[in-house]
Amino acid sequence: MHRKPYCTDLTDGQWRVLQRVIPEQPKRRGRRRKYPLRELVNALAYLVRTGCAWRMLPHDLPPWWNVYYLFRQWRDTNWWLLIHKTLRELVRQARGRNREPSAAIIDSQSVKTAQGGVRGYDAGKKVTGRKRHILVDTEGFLLTVVVHSADIQDRDGGKQLLRKARGTLPRLQRIWADAGYAGKLVEWTNRRCGWVLTIVRRTGKGFQV
Repeated sequence: MHRKPYCTDLTDGQWRVLQRVIPEQPKRRGRRRKYPLRELVNALAYLVRTGCAWRMLPHDLPPWWNVYYLFRQWRDTNWWLLIHKTLRELVRQARGRNREPSAAIIDSQSVKTAQGGVRGYDAGKKVTGRKRHILVDTEGFLLTVVVHSADIQDRDGGKQLLRKARGTLPRLQRIWADAGYAGKLVEWTNRRCGWVLTIVRRTGKGFQV
């Protein structure tokens, strides 16, 4: 790397770990990759951290179209999901936990959006935009995510999320959720997924774990 490093660049240790979990690319005819894979990943890390547009990547990083090609290739082959899952398992194991979680937490958040894509109005949060549902383990590591218009109620969006997670978490037994997921989703989760969905209700004002 013949440039001044960015704070988002992978360290040597991080790159050694990532190299072990990146799926091996099938051999193809034609030109070899012009830019080192580590530099392409560094460019992706810069873009994610800064939120800049593809065409606004600094000139001392690989050209944006090369970086985007790698991103799209890994997206279309689900390599991002495989890399994320493998790294999550390694970190859980390093913390003395089983590689696969037995408990999880589900929550949602509505965010304002002003551009293209699906949008809706969340009357409870008074937000026009999209809603994201996330399922995390008890360490806070992402397991599954679903995004839809904000007008869909939590219990319906939660069903989409749990349906997507079903079959991917072999040890999962229990999930905690807030009152927004109460009702028919509790019975549906047990019947269709085999998990126990426990609703945790507030007992007072202010922040509570």
